[in-house]
Order: sequence, then C-alpha cells, then structure tokens
Amino acid sequence: MIRRTPRPDAVCLIRGGRDAPGLLGKISFFQNKKSVSIQADISGLPESISGFFGFHIHEGISCKGDNFADTGGHYNPKGRPHPSHSGDLPPLLKCNGGAYMTVLTDRFTVNEIIGKTVVIHSMPDDFTTQPSGNSGTKIACGVIRGV
Repeated sequence: MIRRTPRPDAVCLIRGGRDAPGLLGKISFFQNKKSVSIQADISGLPESISGFFGFHIHEGISCKGDNFADTGGHYNPKGRPHPSHSGDLPPLLKCNGGAYMTVLTDRFTVNEIIGKTVVIHSMPDDFTTQPSGNSGTKIACGVIRGV
C-alpha cells in the first residue's frame, strides 16, 4: 500500500541571507481540526556553538530590509510575554548541516499566519529574555503562502 502525504495548507520557502547564503528550506503547515502541524526541512545551516537555531513566526509580511528588518517581531496577536507568543516555536537542531522537525501547535490557525514570515536565528532561543529570547541575528527568512 502506498501512503500519500497530505497536501499542506500553506508553505514557506526559506532562504538564508548574508550570514547564511547556502541556507535553503521548506516549511509546510497542515491545518488539523484543533491544531496545526508544522514540518520544517532545512539544509545549509551555518556553523554554531550549540547546533541550535531560533525558529519563529514573525509578524512582518516581507523579508526585505537590512538583516530581514521588515519581518518585525514575533507573531504575538494576544500580547503575551515571551515564550508564549503565538509565533514561538521550538529551536531547530542542526545535524550534518541540516535540520528536520515536526511540531504540533494550537497557538494559531494556518489562515492566521498566511502572509507572515518565518525566521531562523543564529542562536538558540533562551525562552526567558524579553521580548524575543536573545536568539541572535536573523539569518534566514521566508513568507508563508497559502497552497
């Protein structure tokens, strides 16, 4: 029997900036009844001390600007403190230059994040520092598009 992967409801094609020019990836979003499954498949992660990279949905709708400045802050429509922003996600763990992760969240629906940006940061999120977890510079960005 051949199992078919469901078609995502939204996709984000992510690219590295000047600090990670070889970084490429695809993030797929699947709307479930009461949650969203997120699947990230990333390659070309740069060297880091810990091997972990901050991974967030940001409120901005563009990856333009110096160092992806137009992405703005973490997606946080309910005004909660970090790490309870809707856009706070677990960090990516580098393995042989890439990362693969699947995570389930009920902090948003796919329709709420279409048009927002996904950002990978140079350092892991510390889950404490306000407002963004001291996760370093923005090294990659992509815009979430509906499928």
